[in-house]
Amino acid sequence: MQSLRDLSSGALAALLRQGTLSQAKLDVAWQAAVGAAVSRATTVRLRDAGVVEAEAADQRWHRELERSSPMILDRLNALLGAGAVTRLVLVGGPAPSRRPRTRK
Repeated sequence: MQSLRDLSSGALAALLRQGTLSQAKLDVAWQAAVGAAVSRATTVRLRDAGVVEAEAADQRWHRELERSSPMILDRLNALLGAGAVTRLVLVGGPAPSRRPRTRK
């Protein structure tokens, strides 16, 4: 017997795989792949050739995206179809760290 979550994930994937990839489909797949909290803290944009840009609201979320990006890419392709997303690019990034001042 399959769980409701497995059935709903399969149904969602079947719907998302129909037709061409669009920003709207990416938005739905992104929320399903990363969860509500990460989805609220990020902005994603579909670029040419299946490239997805993701920008985090702050440094903490950017680090989480860096850490999780291989898993996120796998989940997106499971939902959208193999090879639909060719690359996940993180934009914005953490601000460079400041060098400590030295006294003269």
